Amino acid sequence: MRVVLTKGRPTDSNAKGLKAPIAALLAVLILGMSAAAGAWVHSRYAEGAVTVSSSLDLYSANLARESDYSRGQVEILAAKLGDLQAKIIEMDGLSRRVAEIAGIPYTDPEIQAGLDQAAPPVMDYIGDAEQAPRKQKMSLEPGSGLNVRLDFLQQEVTRQKEWFRMMDLALTRRAGVEASLPTLMPVNYPYLSSSFGWRRHPISGRHVMHEGLDFAAPKGTPIHAASGGVVTAAGYKSGYGNMVEIYHGNDLVTRYAHASKLKVKAGDIVERGQEIAAVGSTGHSTGPHLHFEVRMAGHPLDPVLFLEKRQPDPTLVTDASGQLGAGGSKVR
Repeated sequence: MRVVLTKGRPTDSNAKGLKAPIAALLAVLILGMSAAAGAWVHSRYAEGAVTVSSSLDLYSANLARESDYSRGQVEILAAKLGDLQAKIIEMDGLSRRVAEIAGIPYTDPEIQAGLDQAAPPVMDYIGDAEQAPRKQKMSLEPGSGLNVRLDFLQQEVTRQKEWFRMMDLALTRRAGVEASLPTLMPVNYPYLSSSFGWRRHPISGRHVMHEGLDFAAPKGTPIHAASGGVVTAAGYKSGYGNMVEIYHGNDLVTRYAHASKLKVKAGDIVERGQEIAAVGSTGHSTGPHLHFEVRMAGHPLDPVLFLEKRQPDPTLVTDASGQLGAGGSKVR
């Protein structure tokens, strides 16, 4: 019996037996890998989808809250603008009434000049191509109408503020000028022995200009400052005799001449109605009286234009006339 052995080469039956398990193993391995890959892909993209969806929901909720808040703020702003507009209307009416009471026209030149100086400069935007689209875009934003109205009201408030400031300045200036005017009667004897204007001088007999008023009064009668000011001269002056000169500001000066006694000196500050001298007959005078002058920038003015109008006391006039009966006219 002859036996033949084959070295290193399996038989056909053995090869067929090994192929089946290997194929099954590969199939199981491929299925496992596919399952693992599918699970990874599903977990990866499913988590991303959930995250995006949650972010969109959160953003929508925040946007809704901000929209409600903005709407509420716009309503509050609109209410405040309404109140501000009402106050501006009230202020405008008040300013008109104040102007009427003060005797100043609402379009007073002094006030208008101050407003013109305080007004902001006029500006244009020619050639500013980048700003124009931006402004147009801003006008379309929510609440832009309220912003425009707010700007207008702010300008109105500024205008009213400047108007009242200029009103105060004008009234203060006018009050100061009025306070400096020599309106107080310098003596309590309003009897005029000589008025302002051309006349024949009682001593020289020449036709001359009388540059003031002569108030006949007994010697020693107190002389009062017709208005407050600074004493610029107090002493003897040719023709005037003992004289006091007071500067009231704005180039306005008063003079009190022929005094028997002076009670102030140069440099003194005097108040309206303060006693500054006593009636006498010094200088070119024929009898006791006060020579009173008002000068503006060195030019004589009629004091009657300034002195308060008041009716003379008949008793005082009688007394003064009795005292002056023997002396004739009392002039400088």
